[in-house]
Amino acid sequence: MALTFTVLGCGNSTGVPAAGNYWGKCNPDEPKNKRTRPSLLVQSNTTTIVIDTGPDFSLQATHHDINQIDAVLYTHSHGDHVHGIDDLKIYAKAKPDGILPAFTNHETILELKRRFYYLFEGGNESIYQPMLQTHALDDRYGQTVTIGDINFIPFEQTHGKVRSVGYRFGDFAYSTDMKHLNAQSIEILRGVKTWIVDSAGYHQENNPVHASLKEIYALNEHVQAQNVYLTSLSLAMDYETMISELPEGYLPLYDGKTFTA
Repeated sequence: MALTFTVLGCGNSTGVPAAGNYWGKCNPDEPKNKRTRPSLLVQSNTTTIVIDTGPDFSLQATHHDINQIDAVLYTHSHGDHVHGIDDLKIYAKAKPDGILPAFTNHETILELKRRFYYLFEGGNESIYQPMLQTHALDDRYGQTVTIGDINFIPFEQTHGKVRSVGYRFGDFAYSTDMKHLNAQSIEILRGVKTWIVDSAGYHQENNPVHASLKEIYALNEHVQAQNVYLTSLSLAMDYETMISELPEGYLPLYDGKTFTA
């Protein structure tokens, strides 16, 4: 069964342009440099999953006419990946029980429940009912998880002091935000055909939380992905500049890019 993947956003925490219409080194005349915060849409004929709901999620969902969500997967709890979480209310209300399942690791669950407790426990008034139910993935790394008719395999990633979650769907995998992968995660990824991977480290090998290009090249010697698409693109990462400097098999992402796998 083929799945469709739509890149809702591929920018880093500031987006491009950043607030104040600041473009950094990105050419404002290149449409592919306009980037919202990271999110990925995964669809089969009957099931829709979204990975991360950043501060641009409402705009992304409207632009792509997303009228159904069956589950949300979170990579980690940083604001550029979760601060649109309240916009899930409309999708939860469409469920028969008013509850939308959310999958991620245990540390992300704890942080989401601390900051957005009312979405899980309900608010101070009876009209504010719980709308999200969490499902921890820590004990399911390397195992197939099924939502509707979509199967995926979660794996652990290191993102500085944070542990994020990556996701493999058949021959397609998604790895944002991350710096390192352990041996188990590399094995889970091995042989994937299309790999979307965090590259916000760019040319900074000393970046403590994001992978640099050199680190991605080294990782892919083990993963052996046929096509590597770079995400978490910052103000320093101009689309045409990256096209000219990347080796064969590596490309920068852009908002709206779709894949079928």
